[in-house]
Amino acid sequence: MSGTETPLLQVQGVTAGYGAAPVLHGVDLTIPTGTITAVLGANGAGKTTLLRTLSGLIRPTSGRIVLAGEEIGTTPVEQRVRRGMAHVPEGRGVVTELTVEENLRLGGLWRRDRTDARRALDEVYQLFEPLARRRRASGHQLSGGERQMLALGRALVARPKLLLLDEPSLGLAPKVTGQIMTLLRQLRDRTGLTVLLVEQNVRSALSVADTGVVLSLGQVVVTADAARLHDDEDLRHAYLGF
Repeated sequence: MSGTETPLLQVQGVTAGYGAAPVLHGVDLTIPTGTITAVLGANGAGKTTLLRTLSGLIRPTSGRIVLAGEEIGTTPVEQRVRRGMAHVPEGRGVVTELTVEENLRLGGLWRRDRTDARRALDEVYQLFEPLARRRRASGHQLSGGERQMLALGRALVARPKLLLLDEPSLGLAPKVTGQIMTLLRQLRDRTGLTVLLVEQNVRSALSVADTGVVLSLGQVVVTADAARLHDDEDLRHAYLGF
């Protein structure tokens, strides 16, 4: 799959962190439209910090973040959502006191076109049949796999251009992980969704990704075709540990 000539997301020289302690050091990324990019690396490499910086939860101390041609480095979180960015954090972030349907509606609260919001909700139920069957169940009644579906579905209700997905396989059975990875590929192919995927399950991530990016100590050390990264034994041993 090839992207358009103008990348959907460009990250140029971004440094960011917590307080006076930078975690990311001059990160550069180019994410073409309609592709899946897997961000890989050891614990503490800066993967989650990268997604939090892109979504606006952390403000970079230097560098540029450009979404669809617009600089968004100082843009508030809610405005990034309106411009087409959705972030599914590690841990899923489901509101356990709310029902499945109430959680999903949260993803589209900001949208003025209520008819299209309802259509988007119906599309999520078609994608995730278990959610359709349990739409009146509370979040705390769901399995881990169902909660991940719900978190993903809530993001998709907003009809994002760019989905930032942090550790979707965490704590899930291999079968459920495979289903989620397959869904990401289907969404890319059917809707042109662009995905930036942070994932510890390297093999699963590379199986669906177009490009692999390896972070080490807050810096991009490898950017390569996902298939090449998977097949290159030297790269795998050096950076991915298998």
